[in-house]
Amino acid sequence: MPLIDVSPDVSLAYETFGDPGDAPVLLVMGFGAQLIAWHEDFCRELAGRGRFVIRYDNRDCGLSTRFDDHPVDVGRFIATVTSGDIPAALAMAPYRLSDMADDGLRLLTALGIERAHVVGASMGGMIAQTMAVEHPERLLTLTSMMSSTGEPEYGRATPEAQAVVSAPKPADRAGRIAAADRDLVWASKRYADPGALRRLAADSYDRAHYPAGLGRQLAAMTLSGSRADALRELKVPTLVIHGLDDTLIDPSGGRRTAELVPGADLLMVPDMGHDRPRELWPVLVDALAAHTGGRPPHPA
Repeated sequence: MPLIDVSPDVSLAYETFGDPGDAPVLLVMGFGAQLIAWHEDFCRELAGRGRFVIRYDNRDCGLSTRFDDHPVDVGRFIATVTSGDIPAALAMAPYRLSDMADDGLRLLTALGIERAHVVGASMGGMIAQTMAVEHPERLLTLTSMMSSTGEPEYGRATPEAQAVVSAPKPADRAGRIAAADRDLVWASKRYADPGALRRLAADSYDRAHYPAGLGRQLAAMTLSGSRADALRELKVPTLVIHGLDDTLIDPSGGRRTAELVPGADLLMVPDMGHDRPRELWPVLVDALAAHTGGRPPHPA
């Protein structure tokens, strides 16, 4: 899998699908998830609709650059934030969502792409929103999927989902695969597939097991703040997709995003949780193909 330098300090692993001459679509993944969480078949279906699809590992995840010189203990970070000692929490974090957004845009530059349709899921939606806010001239369209605005009163996880996120994960392969069943708490109830969760856990472990990056990504996500004021001024054509059964980021996160962005389209998907089950791919691919086709680019 290609690895490309996007800055002096960061190299990103990426993969492409489709014809480079087609409209580029950059897929941005979420917290602790590798590029393979965008299923290869999903990427091929979208590419089959005349899109040049790019998926990549965020920094501190998968095969991309790791910031081992800046260890962040998740438990200590959460305790520090909870105590209200924000200066101490800020000192722990080596980067913010803005840096992660810059990584994705620099990947496009390295691939010779000036503008792209950007699709982000979960934390990836927060990164994609940051791209649109800080560099709107680089985005043809924005799609924010199962994400939120950085305002703490929206998109809250249920206590059960929060407990799973916060719980330590087994370090060994067998334990990590077995623990994947915990993710059913936020999966699409109608299409829940424990086997698919275990396969993804196994593939992720074998490809690049790297739990040390979670603390730094969590710090970036937690400390980057609200994007509400900036989203109110956004002029990038925007689609918001959210599952009605999402328990990790409550559907209020999606509704709030669409409420803030002028002219945003909102697609609330029945029977969809905080995942993308194969049964719902036709809905998602149709929506993405429609949103990324024929819309005028943001004026320079």
